[in-house]
Amino acid sequence: MKIKSFFILSLVLFISSIANAQTKESTITEKRAQNIFVELGGQGLLFTANYDSRFSKRRDGLGGRIGIGHIGENGDRATTVPISLNYLLGKEKHFFEMGLGASLMLIGGDGDSLLFDENNSSVLGTMSFAYRLQPSDRGFSFRAGLSPIFNKNFFIPYYAGISLGYSF
Repeated sequence: MKIKSFFILSLVLFISSIANAQTKESTITEKRAQNIFVELGGQGLLFTANYDSRFSKRRDGLGGRIGIGHIGENGDRATTVPISLNYLLGKEKHFFEMGLGASLMLIGGDGDSLLFDENNSSVLGTMSFAYRLQPSDRGFSFRAGLSPIFNKNFFIPYYAGISLGYSF
């Protein structure tokens, strides 16, 4: 009788621990990864503040980002607004990011640049090929990689960026 009770109790505890582990694992995968970060270079071209999120309740997969940056000196100023779609491949906290988007650039001042049209604005195409450290729950996040930029007149494949932020 003691062996039978011990066996049933062990079986119930085992099934309970599996159900609990599956619940914890599904909770992790049901959380949509969201990030806020500052970026130097990259798809924002200058120094930008950004928000990035997955479109489904996952830590990886398809997502998007939007940001804004501004810089000014000696009466000249430039504002950038990067918008892009990206896809994360990886597991746990290490991901490879691939993205495609655009950065709207507005400039004030003399605007003598090949990047801008007669209205001192320009839309540049951007890509992202980066490593992303993104914790499985919340905490410090880091990105670094190449962000090629292009328009109808040029293609710069080696433009780089780095970002620091917080994942939640």
